[in-house]
Amino acid sequence: MNATIASVFAVAAALTIPAAGQLAVPNDAGVSLGHIHLYVSDVAEHQKFWAMMGGVPVMNQKLAMIQFPGVFILVRKGETKGGTVGSVVNHFGFVWKDLPAEMAKWQTAGYKIEQSQDPNHGYILGPDGIRLEFSGDPSLQVPVKINHIHLYPDDVPAMRAWYTKVLGGVPGKCARERAPDGIDCVEIPGASLAMSKSEAKLDPTAGRSLDHIGFEVKNLPEFLERMKAEGVNITQGLTPSNFSSKMRVAFITDPWGTKMELTEGIAP
Repeated sequence: MNATIASVFAVAAALTIPAAGQLAVPNDAGVSLGHIHLYVSDVAEHQKFWAMMGGVPVMNQKLAMIQFPGVFILVRKGETKGGTVGSVVNHFGFVWKDLPAEMAKWQTAGYKIEQSQDPNHGYILGPDGIRLEFSGDPSLQVPVKINHIHLYPDDVPAMRAWYTKVLGGVPGKCARERAPDGIDCVEIPGASLAMSKSEAKLDPTAGRSLDHIGFEVKNLPEFLERMKAEGVNITQGLTPSNFSSKMRVAFITDPWGTKMELTEGIAP
């Protein structure tokens, strides 16, 4: 997804854009983007990488996170089955206020960058095969923020309907230079969930370097009761966090193998 072109939901999204260090205001279902959880071979290398990207280390009691406007990145050491490419979540994207300056830092650090003819858009391959899409927007009010997560199911309409029903997302089209009619997406406060059809069967996220996506949920117990009634695959019920006494968690999985952690109280 090329973030240099605004989504059809840009006006609505502007009402929920997070300030620096904050998650977006939740939707009517009580849901907003919360975190992206990575399993990595070298935690120190990732801490350095995400700091270069503009992240700030923060703590929620014993829970260490890297904070960006709109999302927390959680990094844990662990064995994986591979990077993001090859799983249902191919990549996720950020937008930077001063992209040329950022790219100069990435090039100096020696990271692989993929670009076509658009100097304001491309991909960077981070440690452990983490693929990030990047774009620039000089009008941004913060140096960097999360933009989207790109999923590749075998049935886009079904996935779009599922995320609309389960997470209360707003379905629509996200514009893209190479797709004049736009691509399917579901807007969740904090980011777009972009969706493109995959002809090949892709791996679930569990066990990959991007193991799961986290959504912050207001009144999580009530939300889980609704999930049960709707037949959602709840893989772990409501549990107190081992890292923060003010946080509780649960896990669900979508029909395409996207593992999701539902949290209440993740912010420091």
